[in-house]
Amino acid sequence: MKASFTSLKISAIRNLNNSTRWITLEASISADPGQFVMAWLPGIGEKPFSIAAMDPLSLLVVDVGPFSHELHKLSVGDSVWIKGPLGNGFVLEGERLLLVAGGYGAAPLYPLADAARKSGRTVDVCIGAGTEWGILLTAEFGELGCDLSLATEDGSRGKRGLVTMLVAEAMNQFNYDTLYACGPSGMLSALADLCRQQQVNYQLSWEAHMRCGMGLCGSCEVPQENDPSLPPGWLACFDGPVFIKRWA
Repeated sequence: MKASFTSLKISAIRNLNNSTRWITLEASISADPGQFVMAWLPGIGEKPFSIAAMDPLSLLVVDVGPFSHELHKLSVGDSVWIKGPLGNGFVLEGERLLLVAGGYGAAPLYPLADAARKSGRTVDVCIGAGTEWGILLTAEFGELGCDLSLATEDGSRGKRGLVTMLVAEAMNQFNYDTLYACGPSGMLSALADLCRQQQVNYQLSWEAHMRCGMGLCGSCEVPQENDPSLPPGWLACFDGPVFIKRWA
């Protein structure tokens, strides 16, 4: 698929919870886990979405704003215009991997886990959210053979607390070659600190306000205060969304 908008029909829609849909399109895409696409609706606008599956191309859409709300109104047979893949994704490195998702940050980690398991790697997954409704794709990760740990801030599912608590426990138990994560900036900053303390290589997918998706407007610059390892002027859409830090 070339980097221009292509009209694709929706082939299936699955509700994951009251505000989250898994939308499957009538196409496949060749991409690295962690890359994204721009979705466009005429007269509405465009927004970036992580690639949640490649064959067929699927998007995990949370109803959190005007554009995603319009996507939720669509039915099977309706069209979405897609451009991509865009950005730089994850790179599989090492044999024992730790994947950390905050809420709908599970979306780009699912194809990564799939690729890792198909290549025989051991994959542990920590998923955290505010409530049980934000815990996504647990059955899908489980079917891949991943070892799952869950946490919610209100204790409604898994352990009570932040997902970083699970990560600290896992790091004390196992030696990981690489940590991969996607989620809120605060979570990613905390994970970068943990990895820095233990000298664990990490790959973090940063969310930022993307307009052009091509590094032209500069709206998605991620501040160095989020992670001192980030270079100045690092753009989520062009340099990322995945930032890779290797200690050796």
